[in-house]
Amino acid sequence: MKKKIFKTLAQLNKKFLPSYSNKNLDLAKASKLQLAIIGYKLWVTKNALD
Repeated sequence: MKKKIFKTLAQLNKKFLPSYSNKNLDLAKASKLQLAIIGYKLWVTKNALD
């Protein structure tokens, strides 16, 4: 059940949240909001793969 929720969240993230890897974002110059989005996407992806 938990894994299914995270997989759904990962699909929603892919559709609605920006992809910073395609934009070649420099993490040293990223804003706090951009870092928060990156961290959230990483957390969801990690839990979807477990």
